[in-house]
Amino acid sequence: MPLHIETPLIESRSLSSAGHCSVWLKLEALQPPGSFKIRGIGAACEEYSRRGARRFVSSSGGNAGLAVAYAGRRLATPVTVVVPETTSARARELLRQEAAEIIVHGASWHEANVLALSMIEESDAFLHPFDDPLLWHGHATMVDELARSMPAPDAVVLSVGGGGLLCGVIEGLHRNGLGRVPVIAVETAGAASFNRSLLAGQRVELEAIRSVATSLGAKRVCERAFQWSTEHPIHSVVVSDRAALDACERFLADHRLLVEPACGAGLALAYAGSPALAGFARVAFIVCGGATATIDQIREWSANAAEEQEDL
Repeated sequence: MPLHIETPLIESRSLSSAGHCSVWLKLEALQPPGSFKIRGIGAACEEYSRRGARRFVSSSGGNAGLAVAYAGRRLATPVTVVVPETTSARARELLRQEAAEIIVHGASWHEANVLALSMIEESDAFLHPFDDPLLWHGHATMVDELARSMPAPDAVVLSVGGGGLLCGVIEGLHRNGLGRVPVIAVETAGAASFNRSLLAGQRVELEAIRSVATSLGAKRVCERAFQWSTEHPIHSVVVSDRAALDACERFLADHRLLVEPACGAGLALAYAGSPALAGFARVAFIVCGGATATIDQIREWSANAAEEQEDL
């Protein structure tokens, strides 16, 4: 039995009306740990367990770390998660609920990751948040389900951080005979490493992440994600933090489901009736989810974004 569940695929009348196309939602926010991450990370943990791993180590205090902690509990394998000092109290509590050992270190993910890597022993398995073929293969299962549940979409919309979801979805499209279906890859303006890389013609590392969509906060996308841009039709779109936050609130009202700003970035295209959707009749949106944001936090971010806009 896989550690992920098969998630619903539903047509959204509210997003279809706003986006001027038929919008179908792959509800990955309903995965047990709250995001799509459990597909790839669960598959990787199962594989590492078969190879004899006696502990899983992660450096993510976000959705990837939660997925590792959930997988470890299900597989009766201890989990250590090294998180930066900026990790929210809610994220830490969710990790504790999954019985993970938490080590707080450093001001950024990079520092936490360096410590996590230094801790790896022979019987340990390190779970990277996004750069591992095992993860991509696992994430591709959502497209297997999508292909069984609906006619071929004209496009797929998803959010991009480190590129793990992008790699998985494109792998899934190709193995289901949908290799010509374009992917619309969405980022927020303060975390747009993929967009910057496409414009530069090479991978670009951002100096810093300046976005509330911290789940998109990889300073540089993985190499495979950038390679796919030369092998598969990908349209890169950048939205504002405010658009992503507004989408989170509207999606909660429309579908009674709270998602993080990283997920709201993709949904924002439909709510804004983005030109990026023009010409597509049927579009699948990957509702990637996210477990660490609360509605109070989203509204606080929205208020701050509104104040910053007024100051401009």
